[in-house]
Amino acid sequence: MNAPKPLAAVRPPHLPLTDYYPSEQGRQAFLRKIFDDTAADYDRIEAMLAWGSGSRYRRQALMRGGLKPGMKVLDVGVGTGLVAAQACILTGDPALVTGVDPSPGMMAASKLPETMVLMEGRAESLPFPDNHFDFVSMGYALRHISDLGVAFAEFERVLKPGGRLCILEITQARSRPGRWLLKSYMRGVIPLLTRFVSGQKNTATIWRYYWDTIEACVPPEQVMGALGAAGLMQVGRHLEIGIFSEYQAVKPGPSQPA
Repeated sequence: MNAPKPLAAVRPPHLPLTDYYPSEQGRQAFLRKIFDDTAADYDRIEAMLAWGSGSRYRRQALMRGGLKPGMKVLDVGVGTGLVAAQACILTGDPALVTGVDPSPGMMAASKLPETMVLMEGRAESLPFPDNHFDFVSMGYALRHISDLGVAFAEFERVLKPGGRLCILEITQARSRPGRWLLKSYMRGVIPLLTRFVSGQKNTATIWRYYWDTIEACVPPEQVMGALGAAGLMQVGRHLEIGIFSEYQAVKPGPSQPA
């Protein structure tokens, strides 16, 4: 009689943050509620956080990741569509872009072209067939998934052979002064400013939580290791101004043997 296969270890991006939810089982319920509750304010606060430069940076990051006109794109964790909007421009046809997110409230607050497809779903269980997309993107949602290995295996599954992956994320600065400045800005200044521009009581909380997930997240080397373990190749990381990480990878194809 064959022995049962051992269960794969769960690889969350960070341990449960018990100031916000009691255990790993409560993570998804907490996230859905807080994103739904703050969706109306999200874009306005994000623009303030990024000093209005977010759209240009996202477009350039997708280009560095290999997005080209005519590609069929899946944006995971689409939220209010800040990354997907740039994908619509770069592909030349919004109908080629699909967004998936567990928060209906965030998607409802998006201002995306009507021909773009939006679907409710999670990174760990994508509602699409195998070998379906030329390009998969994820913008600043890595820290909110429950298992890096499961999500990355799903990304690999839905990509066509030779398809490309681009994950945008904020990571801690290497220097101690840089970490202090970023933490002070994101966990202190931004939540304080939200009190003057938002009517939602949870808006300050989500931006404090945003920083806490950055601080608790596994290091970039572990993220890249999980991408490689999922069967992706040419795994790399491009870094902008010391904190904006772009994880890039390719699904093996006929011209790219593993």
